Amino acid sequence: MDETDVIVIGGGTGGYSTALRAAALGLEVVLAERDLIGGTCLHRGCIPSKAMLHAAELVDGIAEARERWGVKASLDAVDWSALTATRDDIVDRNHRGVAGALARAGVRVVRGTAALTGPRSVRVTAATAAQGAPVDWTARRGIVVATGSRPRTLPGLTPDGRHIVTSDDALFAPGLPASVLVLGGGAIGVEYASLHRSMGARVTLVEAADRLLPLEDADVGRHLTRGLKRRGIEVLTGARLETAEPHEAGVHATVRTSRGEAHTLDVERLLMAVGRAPVTDGLDLAAAGLTTDERGFLAPADWSRLETAVPGIHIVGDLLPPPSLGLAHASFAEGLLVAETLAGRTPRPVDYDAVPRVTYSSPQTASVGLSETAARARAGDDAVVVNTMPLTAVAKGMVHGQGGMVKVVAERISASGSTEPPAATAGRILGVHLVGPHVSEMIAESQLIVGWDAEPADVAQHIHPHPTLSEAVGETYLTLAGRGLHQH
Repeated sequence: MDETDVIVIGGGTGGYSTALRAAALGLEVVLAERDLIGGTCLHRGCIPSKAMLHAAELVDGIAEARERWGVKASLDAVDWSALTATRDDIVDRNHRGVAGALARAGVRVVRGTAALTGPRSVRVTAATAAQGAPVDWTARRGIVVATGSRPRTLPGLTPDGRHIVTSDDALFAPGLPASVLVLGGGAIGVEYASLHRSMGARVTLVEAADRLLPLEDADVGRHLTRGLKRRGIEVLTGARLETAEPHEAGVHATVRTSRGEAHTLDVERLLMAVGRAPVTDGLDLAAAGLTTDERGFLAPADWSRLETAVPGIHIVGDLLPPPSLGLAHASFAEGLLVAETLAGRTPRPVDYDAVPRVTYSSPQTASVGLSETAARARAGDDAVVVNTMPLTAVAKGMVHGQGGMVKVVAERISASGSTEPPAATAGRILGVHLVGPHVSEMIAESQLIVGWDAEPADVAQHIHPHPTLSEAVGETYLTLAGRGLHQH
């Protein structure tokens, strides 16, 4: 039985960030991965999808140039093979970069499926006997479980990689479909609906909740829906798939709304984006004295250390239940926390309220902190003040012409029961919500504001450049601080 300081099971964002940080702190690390280093995010999710969404943005730009700005441009065709080749090159370069970083850090990467054999031991089995016999490892400091998640599917719908696809294989299905039914109005479903619409498909987006992005602020869902409908996407909320019949050319589906309306659709592709499920198969959690909860998550006993009830076994990434967010950048933070814990340090726990959440559709959405509803539930209606400003109220927002908003939710420091923001009524910022072009690149400022418990008066002293979309953010804080110029 071989021995090391730390064994990491899973080489996705949470796993490899844990391994890199632990190695940097002088620990000997073994990383077991049965597929590809980088995991879902790098190979099937975040990176390839954002590459495709950038291409979609370029396509949309041609249409805007022609229809809005008088630039006589036209789109001849989309060369799918060239587009996917560029996407795959970006993924490959990132993959080689991560693998190189692990090698330089001295992390030993072991290929194979890892199973727990005790609270401090793991067996790694290669895919075939020709690749070697199983190897047993023990960990002096601890084990980190970071096996990620897979797409959930719906009963009776079997993905075939062509007409019925999940979010993991949608990017790799052959060609561009002429019509798509997207099931699920969370971030993944919205992004894929946006992408396919940009590429010319007729798109229907179905969400069972009463609004898109149901976990976000209600105004975010409202502005997003408005933007998607303006682009020609049919949005059905409060709706569920009733029937789906695959055939040679696609899928015949019926969707029924909560009002009883039936929508019959014939589409070339049905895309399931109905959430993700933790991956624990093959881990043999029971051998280490661990069990999952009823949803399949592996919950920590100590959130400050992300440590299970079995001392020395830690969790990062998509295996964690809420308040963890199942986001790659949250996994990075979790990996740093666990690595530093295993090295004997006492890092700060992850502040999940201060983790930004982004949807890379057109329009984009970006949020950090509490929604208005959550803030009122936590602090009370009279303890919250809200200010909202449309992006079209600033010149750069008019230039982009996509609508959108800035919404700030703050503590009330005034005795007034009014929801209007008179002079200096707002204290600590509880949440910031953005909808519009490029807001994914604007949310970092708000992350610092929420994470550092800043107040509008703190932010209002800092000057936002003109003309930019960010000055709408600055103006929102000026108003809350009682110094508004264009908003009162």
